[in-house]
Amino acid sequence: MKLSKIDKIELVYLQMSDYLEIKDVMQSAYSSMPDQYWRESHIKALLQKFPEGQVVIKVNDQVAGCALSIIVDYDKFDDNHSYKDITDNYTFNSHDSNGDVLYGIDVFIKPEYRGLRLGRRLYDYRKELCEKKNLKGVAFGGRIPNYHKYADQLSPKEYIEKVRLREIHDPVLNFQISNDFHPTRILKGYLEGDKSSKEFAVLLEWDNIYYEKPAKEAATLKKVVRLGLIQWQMRPYADIDALLQQAEYFIDAVSGYRSDFALFPEFFNAPLMAENNHLSESEAIRELAKHTEEIVQKFSNFSISYNINIIAGSMPEIKDGVLYNVGYLCKRDGTIERYEKLHVTPDEAKVWGLQGGHSLKAFDTDCGKIGILICYDSEFPELSRLLADEGMDILFVPFLTDTQNGYSRVRNCAQARAIENECYVAIAGSVGNLPNVHNMDIQYAQSMVFTPCDFAFPTNGIKAEATPNTEMILIADLDIDLLRELHQFGSVRNLKDRRTDIFNLKKL
Repeated sequence: MKLSKIDKIELVYLQMSDYLEIKDVMQSAYSSMPDQYWRESHIKALLQKFPEGQVVIKVNDQVAGCALSIIVDYDKFDDNHSYKDITDNYTFNSHDSNGDVLYGIDVFIKPEYRGLRLGRRLYDYRKELCEKKNLKGVAFGGRIPNYHKYADQLSPKEYIEKVRLREIHDPVLNFQISNDFHPTRILKGYLEGDKSSKEFAVLLEWDNIYYEKPAKEAATLKKVVRLGLIQWQMRPYADIDALLQQAEYFIDAVSGYRSDFALFPEFFNAPLMAENNHLSESEAIRELAKHTEEIVQKFSNFSISYNINIIAGSMPEIKDGVLYNVGYLCKRDGTIERYEKLHVTPDEAKVWGLQGGHSLKAFDTDCGKIGILICYDSEFPELSRLLADEGMDILFVPFLTDTQNGYSRVRNCAQARAIENECYVAIAGSVGNLPNVHNMDIQYAQSMVFTPCDFAFPTNGIKAEATPNTEMILIADLDIDLLRELHQFGSVRNLKDRRTDIFNLKKL
């Protein structure tokens, strides 16, 4: 049939009234096995057990193709199962509405309608049904009808590899691989009488990236996460209470917009060094470190009372006489996590005597896994890649830069981290100046949220951006499911395509 003669294509649920057409389509689709077609009793059983799983595609109101499916508890079947096993000897009593995998029983297209990509529509329906039912994935035994031509030269495994490399054309397997199904094993003796495939089949699977394991607790993991970035104004404060009052003001503001995270900049508490400006820079910052414990405890209280996870930028801290640049993640459940700046800048080492930390880890939150890198650390791609390997979805970068040159380094590196790790990256810095604090000078910042660059995201990879050098908050919503889709189906797949056969990256 020519495309010009097609007036309507529709996908509808299978009805028993379609049976005679189904039989005709199946016999023409499986011409090498003319006796292999579903009887009325089979179709009736499928419709009784799982009507949603049985669909036909009609062209000009005539059946052109069909897809039949059941739901199974996959753990009940051996990895080497046969078609008889999975259908319970063609009774379909293996269907389990409480199962976890959608199993494809059959897909067939009438020969004269091939080339219209009708099969893709049927497979897409299965994927959508799988997501709707919150199942782990779709599976089926795929025939390899051209294998009989190569059986005396190649094993099934060798045949599949050559099909994958496009050295051999197999119409069924090629189609399934192009539709994101991946081969997982060879099934021997799968379909009795399938001489073309020598009774071999390939177990093909498609993973539902949106699958959520049924929760045993009331808590749920958020899929759309709202960030509140605080572009902090450096200004003099009379004391620590005044600084905390200003911090609470911003936390209250972003919480009022129901943000899940509040991100403060690096060394946001530096104005408190003004009271020790008569001391040397290294002595003044050590005095500042004495406020860290109180600030962290207060931020933890804020996180609970305002129901928000707070990333408390960074602060100086002394451990065993050594001065570090550290920050704290204050979760709204009351727990507190610590992170460290691993790379200190030459100025920080020379003027303040700061030393790099030793701990790197991703943090579990009620909004998924996050990573935090303080300023200069974002310029070392190994760190964020290690966090990505731990499942990080959002990378937070609190920073402090005095010049536009320094800011550009952080900004451009942060955007690169979003692309190469297929994650969101949020950066927040301080603006203004502190004329009464040595080694702080003028601050330059533009807080931003970066995304990967693919069709589901902004074309320039920028989700939101603050006004440069202006005190303000920036609110942005991030869809975590878009990252899952990107990992699996992106135009490019930076995480999947890494050449780990020629390099290895690991934490010591």
